[in-house]
Amino acid sequence: MEEQQNENQLNIELSEEVAEGVFSNLAIITHSNTEFVLDFIRVMPGLPKAKVKSRIILTPEHAKRLLSALEDNLQKFEAVNGRIKTQEEPPFPMGFGGPTAQA
Repeated sequence: MEEQQNENQLNIELSEEVAEGVFSNLAIITHSNTEFVLDFIRVMPGLPKAKVKSRIILTPEHAKRLLSALEDNLQKFEAVNGRIKTQEEPPFPMGFGGPTAQA
């Protein structure tokens, strides 16, 4: 029985570099008939150009599973922490509030 359990388990390795994560404050999603492309971008104040920090390519089935997992986790988060407030359209260029520095 233990052998059967081990066959159904997937070992996932997480390197230190990947474990640190990558900050993103903008995501752009595009798709074709065979894949979904998720670009995670970091927009920094005062810089005219933003960089794609990570690109994830998913099959349509996995994109749907990701959507389901995100919905489930958002419901659990909001049940504990309250509703997440969102703006209709984020401002562009993104304002970060606070004073702007000049040199």
